Amino acid sequence: MTEARFIPVTKWNDHHAWPPIGGLRHLIFFADKNGFKPAFKRVGRRVLVDERKFFEIVKAQGAGD
Repeated sequence: MTEARFIPVTKWNDHHAWPPIGGLRHLIFFADKNGFKPAFKRVGRRVLVDERKFFEIVKAQGAGD
């Protein structure tokens, strides 16, 4: 198993085209309600995205089907 990669929200689009940063911030704001909470880690004021968990949740929710 590969090590988890945590990407700062501001650098997300350097690695992935989707979602745009505005969409990612929307997912973060509503993370308690939309099921994405496990994919986001807060370190002080910074929010990091657990890349692997993020795409596992996307797949589990059936996005793109």
